[in-house]
Amino acid sequence: MQRSNTLETVPTSLDAQRSAVERAQKALGRIILGKDEQISLALSCLLARGHLLIEDLPGLGKTMLAQSLARTLGLSFRRIQFTSDLLPADIIGVSVFRQNSGEFEFQPGPVFSQLILADEVNRATPKAQSALLEAMEEFQVSVDGETRPLPDPFFVVATQNPGDQIGTFPLPESQLDRFLMRVAIGYPDEISEREIIAGEDRRLMLDEIEAVAGPETLIELQRSVRKQHVSDPLIDYVQALVRHTRESADIEIGMSPRGAQALVAAARARSFIENHAGVYPDDIQAVFASVAGHRLKPAGSTRFRSPSELCQHVLDSVAIP
Repeated sequence: MQRSNTLETVPTSLDAQRSAVERAQKALGRIILGKDEQISLALSCLLARGHLLIEDLPGLGKTMLAQSLARTLGLSFRRIQFTSDLLPADIIGVSVFRQNSGEFEFQPGPVFSQLILADEVNRATPKAQSALLEAMEEFQVSVDGETRPLPDPFFVVATQNPGDQIGTFPLPESQLDRFLMRVAIGYPDEISEREIIAGEDRRLMLDEIEAVAGPETLIELQRSVRKQHVSDPLIDYVQALVRHTRESADIEIGMSPRGAQALVAAARARSFIENHAGVYPDDIQAVFASVAGHRLKPAGSTRFRSPSELCQHVLDSVAIP
């Protein structure tokens, strides 16, 4: 899926930029019904220049959300189906010997696209999963001793089935930490599900989506997001949340400094989408579970049944400034 961006008009004012975000939300909402919160979190992740992990049962729209993001934002898109026999070269690419020139020529793999869908990422072995580590952290890959930059912007949207399903491998902590946010889509509400069942095929609708933005617009939006003001009391609040995750008896491994940075970046993006003058405590709380849930390791005796419950306990335990 390759979009032409030669006619793209990059919005320069904040009002025009926020209008572009609103149009993207509406376009995504026509495909992913009844999931406004998940759409907002996904856009926040991309505006914060992060990578997104979508974890849920099959058939709930994980792949559709990734494809819709690429279409709506006018990004080049490649899908990599992660299977147990996938090799790192299948992701990054390989050097091929050309007899006519007597030289090796690098054939880029699917990772050289602006938005990568790593579909069912936990069905591949850790060796294959590790091929994405450098790409996600440094926006480049190293092949045959040469470092090659990836497109800008560059995002990985990975889908993951629950770990108790057959044929899955757990993602290493280092891999999980590369994802800025993890979201779950969940079952649709009754009204939305009825429209899905009785209405037009969502994949046919996806083919009709026109891009409401493009790569240059997205880069400009990311610059504006980084300028969202974060006050000193809000930094104190983030530090208090992070400190609680490290000291709580319910948590074996708390958030790292990189996790704290991710929390601020995601809150900035959410603040921008909500048209706030700066980052509010509500913005921190709205993204906390998605940023912290996959980074926290609960203690063996914890009483919380899910990462979201544990994250809510952390929020309830720390006073808002």
